[in-house]
Amino acid sequence: MTIPTRAHPRPRRVVRATALAASLLLTTAALTAVSPPSVHAADGPVTVTVNARAGLATMPDTALGVNHAIWDQNLGTDETSDLLRAAGVRMLRYPGGSYADIYHWKDHTAPGGYVAPNTDFDTFMAGARRVGAQPMIIANYGTGTPAEAADWVRYANVTKGYGAKYWTIGNENYGNGHYGSGWEADAHPDKSATYYANLVVDYADAMKAVDPGIKVGAVLTMPGNWPDGITAGTDPGPWNQAVLSIAGPKIDFVDVHWYPGGTAAQSLERTAHIDDAIHLLREQLTRYAGPNAARIGISFTEMNVEVGRNTQPGALFLADAYSDLLENGVFTAHWWNVHNGIGTVSEVAGHTDYGDYGLLSSGGCNADGSVCQPPLNTPFAPYHAMSMMNLFAKAGDQFIRAGTDQPLVTAHAVRRRDGEVAVLLVNKDPENAYPVSIDYAGFTPSDAAPTVHTLANGATAVDTARSGSATSRTLPPYSLTTLVLRPAEEVGAGPATPLQPTAGAVTDRSATISWPALPPMAGPPVKYEVYRQNGAVSEQLGETTGSSLTVGNLVPGTRYTVNVLARDGAGRVSRSSPPLTFTTGSPASSSCAVRFTTNSDWGNGYIGGVEIVNTGTHPVDGWTLTWTWPTTWQQVGSGWSATWEQAGTGVKATATADNRRIAVGGSTSAGFVGGYSGPNVLPTVFRLNGTVCTTR
Repeated sequence: MTIPTRAHPRPRRVVRATALAASLLLTTAALTAVSPPSVHAADGPVTVTVNARAGLATMPDTALGVNHAIWDQNLGTDETSDLLRAAGVRMLRYPGGSYADIYHWKDHTAPGGYVAPNTDFDTFMAGARRVGAQPMIIANYGTGTPAEAADWVRYANVTKGYGAKYWTIGNENYGNGHYGSGWEADAHPDKSATYYANLVVDYADAMKAVDPGIKVGAVLTMPGNWPDGITAGTDPGPWNQAVLSIAGPKIDFVDVHWYPGGTAAQSLERTAHIDDAIHLLREQLTRYAGPNAARIGISFTEMNVEVGRNTQPGALFLADAYSDLLENGVFTAHWWNVHNGIGTVSEVAGHTDYGDYGLLSSGGCNADGSVCQPPLNTPFAPYHAMSMMNLFAKAGDQFIRAGTDQPLVTAHAVRRRDGEVAVLLVNKDPENAYPVSIDYAGFTPSDAAPTVHTLANGATAVDTARSGSATSRTLPPYSLTTLVLRPAEEVGAGPATPLQPTAGAVTDRSATISWPALPPMAGPPVKYEVYRQNGAVSEQLGETTGSSLTVGNLVPGTRYTVNVLARDGAGRVSRSSPPLTFTTGSPASSSCAVRFTTNSDWGNGYIGGVEIVNTGTHPVDGWTLTWTWPTTWQQVGSGWSATWEQAGTGVKATATADNRRIAVGGSTSAGFVGGYSGPNVLPTVFRLNGTVCTTR
């Protein structure tokens, strides 16, 4: 499918200078506004489960980010900086999306684009310091050189002493025409992923020669979004594979953007893609980036919605997406952007939406002057969602697992270092209020009324009060609600928190979980307990007095996330260790083997194939091959050499008359057209006539 190009930002009236391509190959309905809400409570309470035993990632000090851009003359003003500081912004990206690949920092020019006054690098850094935010700087790949980038590092960190740590090489460089669509400036003779990766190595070497302490990032694409899966030219594979296989040993992080697209409801629904997208991204790092790939961080430095950018859909998406990304260990998440300018005006959920990608109003009018935005720097709804995130999670808090039994209500939670637990509840239904009943595991809340932060649809600020109880609440339509809860009683110091566990000897049915033993000065625990996260519920897999545990009775081809807790003789339990995720494999030997292949991927589909080998001692006379898709957005379309069926996520392929018999040592093949509208996590376990096969 042809990907449309985008307009570049223009003076005074700016449109987004970043890729819409992230979602263009998804099948979506026409963009429509949400109907104004009709408030009434849904029948029956939604069950929310918060599990303090199921630890996730820790909130970093760079978590809450936003983009600045050199076409915004208010980039460095005190008013703008103070608003960002008040919202808890702790990372600022510069010089602004696709402009980065035409920007030359020395003379502060962007040939072919507009550069506003008072937007030079020193002005940006002064604003960042006033905000209290670290910079994320994009070095010019498209029309720049490694020497130019190295000089920027020298000026920033040697001459000026800014201590700028994070530097990305380029912006959305897969949009340079290599895959048929070109919006990103690229003056190099070769537009391939291979060429980009080799030059990233040159950039990293040159920049780190000036300051070895900086971290250098390379541009990747979001798994399940264009051009993920597509191989072009002579590259050894898709963009991510080619970049990581060459530049992986030299980089410190990867940089990803995400615009889920679709209607407001579809954008909010697609936050469910995040867990699998990050899982695939980490699999790619492990497979292609070389030794010690776990050291490579992940940043998400652009995201926004297409409907409701300034109104409640944007706010709900920001809070839900940021929380999910940070739970998964992303070190920073950035909104696109601070100021952007009026776009297509519409009404969304009963309120005027100016089609503006900014957190703050630019104070402009549309072309004919018939509609004007609120005054300059008036906060839009996503700004208030950023403020809510700042109230919800602080640097050093550990995210813990939370879940609900209602798809339109999502939950996130953190455990704070002072013993408090904060719960963020997102009601994505524009029409219905939802009563919720909240259960807690591993934490007992106080009977006192919690502190409650609420952002209702159309609100001009987050409302804060102490009210109600820790276990029940009614969520207004289209709202964000955060409960901050004290523990029922202060518990004396228990065992120290176990450190990061690892998995070894992983088979189809077992794995050995190991962790560093707590040092003697931490107070020896009586035992360690290993728990599996099953949704928001923890299942104990076993306990030991040692520092490793072999767990059995696992299910082949299943992703497991586990935590380790320590318990002392008084029964006191430690905080949860960081999470460990691993996937069991297939049997080392079986009476059958399957090879699953994908070919000719076009971004939301591919040609799939299965080869079935009879490795048993008897001929197979009639066969049925089954597997389960890991996600709900994967499907089998038309197929051949078998009768294909799909029910839910289950797939069944039945032999035809001419291939029903497979001799001992023989094989047969069948194929299908596969489709996906999110991260394409491939199946790893197949059953032939009910027997689990070896996957080759």
